[in-house]
Amino acid sequence: MAPPDTLIILLALLLDLTIGDPHWLPHPVVAIGRLIHKLDQVLRRDWLNERLAGVFLLLLVVFCSAGTTWILLRVITNLLPLAGWIAGIIISATCLATRSLHKESSRVASALLAGDLAEARLYLSYIVGRDTDQLEEPEIWRALVETVAENTSDGIIAPLFWLTLGGPVGAMAFKAVSTLDSMVGYKSQRYLYLGWASARMDDLLNYIPARISALLIVMAAPFSGCSAADAARITLRDCLKHPSPNSGHPEAAAAGALGVRLGGAATYGGIISWKEFIGDQQQLLDERTYRSMIKLMYISTLLMAIACLFVAFYLRGFHVPFI
Repeated sequence: MAPPDTLIILLALLLDLTIGDPHWLPHPVVAIGRLIHKLDQVLRRDWLNERLAGVFLLLLVVFCSAGTTWILLRVITNLLPLAGWIAGIIISATCLATRSLHKESSRVASALLAGDLAEARLYLSYIVGRDTDQLEEPEIWRALVETVAENTSDGIIAPLFWLTLGGPVGAMAFKAVSTLDSMVGYKSQRYLYLGWASARMDDLLNYIPARISALLIVMAAPFSGCSAADAARITLRDCLKHPSPNSGHPEAAAAGALGVRLGGAATYGGIISWKEFIGDQQQLLDERTYRSMIKLMYISTLLMAIACLFVAFYLRGFHVPFI
C-alpha cells in the first residue's frame, strides 16, 4: 500500500460529495457483504472453533477485498495509465459516505417533519442497528444525531485517514473491516465468537480516526453556530462512557457542541440495552439539532480533507498526471 497522489484524494472526495452512492452503480461493499455472508455459512458449518474461524474470516475478507483492488488497479493501469488513475479515484470515492450519510439521514428527518412516523421508523432502520418499530419522535431524532456523529468518524474521517496513508487499497481494506464489523461484530449469541476478531480489528483501525473526529468536531463547532468550549468539555468528560472504545469520542464532541444529551435506552433484536448518558440536556433533540449535526459533519469533513491533502502533498508531492 502506498499513499495516493494528492489529486486522487481531492477528486475522490468531490466525486463522493457530488454523486454519493447511486443505487444503479455497483458498489464494492455489496460484494464484500455477499462474500461475508457466504463465508459465514461455510465457516459456521465446517469449523469447530468459532474464534479461529473468526480470524480466518477477517483475514480472508480483507485479503480478497484489498487484493482484488490492487490487482484491478494494476491491470487497468498497465493497459491504460489514465484509466487506472480514474479507477483509483472511483474506488476511493466508494469508500467515503459523506453524501449518502446526509441523504439517508435526511429521508428520516423529512418523514418526521411530514408527520409520517411509520415512514421515519422505516428509513431509520436502514441506517441504524437498533430496533426502530416502536420509537417515538424524540428517540428518532436522538438516533439520527448519534448515527450521523458516529458515522462522521466511521464513514468519512476514518476512510480519508486510511486513503491518505494507504491509497485506494488501504481504504478498501479498511472498508472490508468496517463491513465485517457491521455484519458480524455484534455481541449476539450468533456472533459472539465468530465476530470477535473483526470487532477488535475495527476498534484498532478506528482508534486514531475517532479521536481525530472528536477534535475536528470541536474545531467545526464555532462555524456551525455551536459551542467549541462545550464540545471540548463534554468530550473530555464523557468520551469513555460509550460501550465502544471509539464511538464515544465523536458522539461526546457532538453532544457538547449541540448542547444535547445522547445515550439512554435502545433495543437491539428485542433486547433492551442501556448506554450511559453523554452530554448535558440544554437543548431539545429536534430538527434544529439534526441540521446543526449535518453542518458539523460537512465542516469536519472539509477540515479533514485539508489535513489529508497536506499530508499527501508532503508524502508524494503534487503533479497533474498525463500532462
